[in-house]
Amino acid sequence: MSLRSALLALLSSGPLTGYDVVKQFSTSVGHVWHAPDSQIYPELRKMHAEGLLSSRPVPWGSRGATKTEYSITPEGERALREWQDTPLGYVRERDPAHLRAAYFEWAAPGAAAAQLRAHIEHYREQRTQALRQIRALEDHTNPTLARRLAANPEDQWERITRFKVFAYEGQVGRAEQEIAWAQRGLRLLAELGEPAEPDTPDAR
Repeated sequence: MSLRSALLALLSSGPLTGYDVVKQFSTSVGHVWHAPDSQIYPELRKMHAEGLLSSRPVPWGSRGATKTEYSITPEGERALREWQDTPLGYVRERDPAHLRAAYFEWAAPGAAAAQLRAHIEHYREQRTQALRQIRALEDHTNPTLARRLAANPEDQWERITRFKVFAYEGQVGRAEQEIAWAQRGLRLLAELGEPAEPDTPDAR
């Protein structure tokens, strides 16, 4: 998946200004494909230049100011369908947490346990965010989903909603697996007699 595929998916629900793309990206697509603002704006301009998006100025503020509103073009819709219809090419992972765990014997006393607790905390937050998204999707309070549903026939609403819930359920499952893995790591450290806290001057 590329950033432009995520942007095409977001804009398929209707026109958005660049500012609104950034805002909605962070609360929807951004949960499964992270991209900073500094990448989104240039990519929108590239997609416009390539004919995947059209644009028009819309009023903004006072004194005749405008901002650019983007819409997906038929060419953009074809690119979105082609992306969906092309088998996903999987790549070898780079997993810093598991790489580090494989060499915990080099860690200072207590550092491995601290790393695993941080891992648990991170994935608990990821799980909380995903569950929050699922609730907002199921009760149709997610603003991006609401726009998409409004642009589609009602007989498609369940299909649209359930696919998105399915994606976030995958995130919940992944988070729970990582939490369980780190908890097993803490038990392993305890069995090996490793300290549970870093050896700092304050701890002595």
